[in-house]
Amino acid sequence: MRDNRIRKLVIVGGGTAGWMAAAALRRHFQGGPLEITLVESSEIGTIGVGEATIPTIRGFYQQLGLTDIEVMQATQATCKLGIRFDGWVRPGQAFIHPFGLFGQDLRGTPFHHYWRKLAQAGEVTDIADYSLGASLARAGKFMAPQRNPSSPLGIFDWALHFDASLFAQLMRRVAQDNGVRRIDAKITKVNLDAETGHVASLDLDTGASLDGDLFIDCSGFRGLLIEEALQTGYESWSDTLLCDRAWAVQSEGQGEPPPYTDVTAQSAGWRWRIPLQHRYGNGYVFSSRHISEEDALAELKAAVPDPLLHEPRLIRFNPGRRKQAWNRNVIALGLSSGFLEPLESTSIALIETGIEKIKALFPDRDFAPELADEFNDWSKREMERVRDFIILHYWANKRGDTVFWRDCNAVTLPDTLQQKVDLWTRRGHFIRYRWEMFHPASWLAIYAGFELLPETIDPSLDGIDPQTLSAPLAEMRKAIAEVVASAPPHGVFLEQYCRPVAMAAQ
Repeated sequence: MRDNRIRKLVIVGGGTAGWMAAAALRRHFQGGPLEITLVESSEIGTIGVGEATIPTIRGFYQQLGLTDIEVMQATQATCKLGIRFDGWVRPGQAFIHPFGLFGQDLRGTPFHHYWRKLAQAGEVTDIADYSLGASLARAGKFMAPQRNPSSPLGIFDWALHFDASLFAQLMRRVAQDNGVRRIDAKITKVNLDAETGHVASLDLDTGASLDGDLFIDCSGFRGLLIEEALQTGYESWSDTLLCDRAWAVQSEGQGEPPPYTDVTAQSAGWRWRIPLQHRYGNGYVFSSRHISEEDALAELKAAVPDPLLHEPRLIRFNPGRRKQAWNRNVIALGLSSGFLEPLESTSIALIETGIEKIKALFPDRDFAPELADEFNDWSKREMERVRDFIILHYWANKRGDTVFWRDCNAVTLPDTLQQKVDLWTRRGHFIRYRWEMFHPASWLAIYAGFELLPETIDPSLDGIDPQTLSAPLAEMRKAIAEVVASAPPHGVFLEQYCRPVAMAAQ
C-alpha cells in the first residue's frame, strides 16, 4: 500500500499565527512522520495584532501544556472579563460585553423575557447587574471562576490581554522545544508545479531551496503564497465595514489596570485601550473616507492619557476575506486569510479555529477536493458570522453626531444579520449556527447595550403577575453583588500570581 501521507509541512511567516500553528500542529502530530519547518525573516516585522483575546485562547494554550499563570507571567498579561463600550450608544454612556451569562432562565423561558417583563411593569434594572462577569469588570475586581458553580449566576469566563510579541516568542519556544525547525531567511521566489499548479518549493535569499507537500501561509496581509503566487482573489466587505485604517501606539502604564478592554467611540471610528502589566496598548480604528490619517493621528494622541513609548504606526487594511482560505496545497491562516477589524478581539480566535480546521481536515498528498471545499465553506460561514456581529455594533449606534456614525446607521445589513435582528426585535429569539464564534449571551449583551430590545415578551409569561418577578430578580442581583463585594481587586490578583518572568534567550 502506497504511503501517501504528508511528510513536509512548511509554514511561511512567524508572528502570532505562524508560531501558534507550528506549536499546535507539532503537538497534534507528535510521534508521526510529519516534519514541520517555519521560515521567517528576522528583518521583516510583524503586525502584532491580538493583544486582547477571547476565552478560547486559554483552551488553546492549555492543550499545549501551559497554564494560565505561566502564560501570564511570560507575556506580562492582565485578565480580561469583557469589553467596555464607551460612547457607542451615546456620548458619555457605557456598557460592558462580558464573557458570561445574564441571569437565570426560569421554567424553560430565557431570562431576558423576565427582565423585559419587569421593565415593562415599571421596574427598570441594568442587565449588567445580572452578570457576574460584567459586575466584576465594572468594579475592577477579578477572581477565577468556580469549576462547578451552584447556579448559572456564577457562570462567567475570562481571557487575557497580553504582549503579542511575547506570546509569539512563547509559542516559538514551545514549537522549537518539540522539534519544529526554524529557518531565518527571506523568500525570493515561489516555485509552482507546472502540472498541478501547487506550490512546489521556495527559493530563499540564503541560496537554498525549501520544498514541501503542504504550505501554511502566515505572511500577513501580503498573502505571499495564497495571493501573490496563487492569485486566489479577495472579497472586500468595505461596503458594510467602513473602517480601513488603524493607528497603533504603546504608552506607559499608569494606575491599576482594569480587567477589561476599553473601546471608546471617536469622531470617525473608535479607540482601543488595552492594559498590560508593564504598559498600555492604544489605537484608533477609523474610516479614511471620513477622516484624514493626519487628523486621526492627532485625535489619538490627544486622547491617550499617558506618555507614548514610540511614534504611532499606521496599519492600512481592507476588511474582508480571501475567496478561498485553502487553494491547492496552500492554506491561509491569520491575516493572509482575511481581516475584519480589531473590534471584539477576533483575530487570534480565528487563528485558533483555522488551526482546528487544519487538524480536522488534514489531507494526504492526493489533496482530495472535498477537504478543501469543506474547509472553505466552514471558513466562509464563520467569517461572515463574525462580520455580522461586528456590523451590528456600528449599525445600532444612536450617536448621529458625525457623518461617520450616521453612515454606519445607513448601512444595508447583510441578509443573514437582518434575519437575526428581525427575529430578535419581534420575538426575542436567537438564531444559532454550527460555525459561530459568539453565543446568545454575547448577542444579548450587544442588543441590550445598544437598547435594541424585543417588541414582545414570550407568551408563556402572560399569566405571571409582573409584581411577583421583583423579588426573585432582586435576589439574583443581590447574590451577584455579594460575590463581587468579596472578590479581590484585579491588581491584587496580578501581584499575587502573575509577576512577569524573563524569557529564555532564543
